[in-house]
Amino acid sequence: MRACALRWGRGGLSRRSGILLLLIPPFLLALQLLVVGPRLPRVARAGVEEQEIAFSVISIEPERNSRQQESPSRRPGLKEEEEEVEVEDGERSEGARAYEDENEMHSRQMGPRTLEVQPWATDKPSFAAEVNRIITYITRPQLNCSRVLSPGQAQASQPPADSPHWLLCAEDWLLPAADRLCVAYSFSMDGGDAHFLKTVSGLGCEVHSFDPSNSNASGGHLGNSLASNHGNGGVVSQHKLWLEWRAPRKRKQKTRGNLGSVSQTLADIMAALGHHTVHFLYADLLSAEWRVFQNLIESGTLQSVHHLVATVHLQWAGFEVGGTIEEVLRYWFSVLLGLQASGLRLVHSSAGEGHSVLKQTVANGHSSYTLSWANTGR
Repeated sequence: MRACALRWGRGGLSRRSGILLLLIPPFLLALQLLVVGPRLPRVARAGVEEQEIAFSVISIEPERNSRQQESPSRRPGLKEEEEEVEVEDGERSEGARAYEDENEMHSRQMGPRTLEVQPWATDKPSFAAEVNRIITYITRPQLNCSRVLSPGQAQASQPPADSPHWLLCAEDWLLPAADRLCVAYSFSMDGGDAHFLKTVSGLGCEVHSFDPSNSNASGGHLGNSLASNHGNGGVVSQHKLWLEWRAPRKRKQKTRGNLGSVSQTLADIMAALGHHTVHFLYADLLSAEWRVFQNLIESGTLQSVHHLVATVHLQWAGFEVGGTIEEVLRYWFSVLLGLQASGLRLVHSSAGEGHSVLKQTVANGHSSYTLSWANTGR
């Protein structure tokens, strides 16, 4: 029923929302006032502000449908049925609150930094101008390293004359092997990370390989990972997990080593494994890299990554990336500048096969590039 209220004061009865009232016939209301009125305290006194004393009456007006009222916790774009949270054992109220807390926690985790969308390359959207800006940016290294680690090699050397698939800047990694304490992650589903695993294993790093298609690897519990040898006596822990760019809408309470899902953010994986730093990160995410990069930028997780090797795919927009082809190219460029603003500097670029960019043939471009960065801002 609709709530309203009456106040008793110098002006008689006045209406006020918030207290439950009943609109009843006048003779019953008069009878109630005769009974209750004498018991009300009298406060009118010279020099003292008169107090208003409220009493309750019940309204028989029909109640407004609660589903028609706007919920303060409703997020834009969600339908009413999507607001329901499935919770086992009848704990609906606690589950709904936990669901809201999870979203609030993720918002705080993302922090104040947001991806800055860059202006157009020219005064108006142009595919040629945007694609040229992208290709120019990802083919010009920003950092020269006098000592590098090449694919499959655990000993630093001068940059090779040919163009390897990737390079790791080793100028800050020339300590004796006994003094090296490093952590390496690899996310790959095509086996293209074999040389990376061999290199970081040879460095004596704690190495973790993530592949959701690996039926032999462990699932959500990272403490039960499958160990394998990858040359030079190195041991690689294999996990049946993948990188996510969104905080899951609903998840189990996590403990160290337990993620409870096949897909998690890098920050969640690091927390579950007890790592504060990833010294070497390899990622071929099959067109999910752009949204993952955005998550790493906005969450601040990149501050904990020292070296990044990643393949960017240009033949199509990528997962959950939309807009015109010019808008997609501008978004990609904005992500690349976001990586740079987070401290990453391009060390090496290696072109893949094909010349298709967003299904358009680009003679001076390629369908994919493997990019190597070093973090100079940590």
